[in-house]
Amino acid sequence: MTSSQKPGLTRREALAAATVGTAALTGVALLGAQKQTQEDQAMPPANSTRMPLAFVPHGGGPWPFVELGFGDRPGMDALRDYLTSVRALPKTPPKALLVVSAHWEERVPTVMTAEQPPMLYDYYGFPPASYQLRWPAPGQPQLAAHVRTLLEGAGFQTGSDAARGFDHGTFVPLMLTYPDAQIPTIQLSLEQGLDPARHLAMGRALAPLRDEGVFIVGSGMTFHNLRTFFDPKARPVAETFDAWLRETAQLESTERDRRLTHWSQAPQARLAHPREEHLLPLMVIAGAAGTDHATIPYNGTFGGLRLSAYHFA
Repeated sequence: MTSSQKPGLTRREALAAATVGTAALTGVALLGAQKQTQEDQAMPPANSTRMPLAFVPHGGGPWPFVELGFGDRPGMDALRDYLTSVRALPKTPPKALLVVSAHWEERVPTVMTAEQPPMLYDYYGFPPASYQLRWPAPGQPQLAAHVRTLLEGAGFQTGSDAARGFDHGTFVPLMLTYPDAQIPTIQLSLEQGLDPARHLAMGRALAPLRDEGVFIVGSGMTFHNLRTFFDPKARPVAETFDAWLRETAQLESTERDRRLTHWSQAPQARLAHPREEHLLPLMVIAGAAGTDHATIPYNGTFGGLRLSAYHFA
């Protein structure tokens, strides 16, 4: 049961509730202008190995792996295909994954430190097969310690959790993106209080990881109103807010971050997100993006309601 669910929800509402180096060359021997020119031409661009960033919608519960009998099959299939395609986003294989899931909140930003993280089935009311899913990626305690160092250097208090497992905000999309589960993966929690400016700052602190081979993924939803999922009356709300968010994400970084900080003033904002935990992983990703521009690799529907994904590179 997720933190936002309450007993007595219908099965449809349960699904809705679960919807939830740079390399530098120095000391080059100058053996002549021609040799230097050849070396300059051969040297890759400074950002050629920098990891991209992705904010992905993770859908609802175990939807891609268990037949749930709900509608919008074309929309669900399109989201599944998009999540599968994310594997091709990094131009070089990541050394590790850092996932910021909407389904983990702590008093201070907290990292999982288990060497072999367990599964955390943080949903209820689904078929038994939903609780047999496995995504056995290894953890990486060294990366967890490094994440804490970066955040503390930016003024954050941090914590660690050796027992925390992969919640469905992580294992559901990554079972599609990285089904072999071989890349070391850790999760980073949101910070209670859900301050968008704080989460943008978290992302800025984590930006150096991109030059260290770490692929940072934010997992949430761009629409997350539990009581109105699958309700046709909510479609105009989702369309309006998603249009504002797509426009905002593609702005120059200063204006983008200003608008994200004040996202609740956007049209239909609080109808799209009565509680913003599913939007905040995007803030972390935008903070880590710096001046990178956003692209929109996916814009579709889930339960008939508009969703989008964002990449920064």
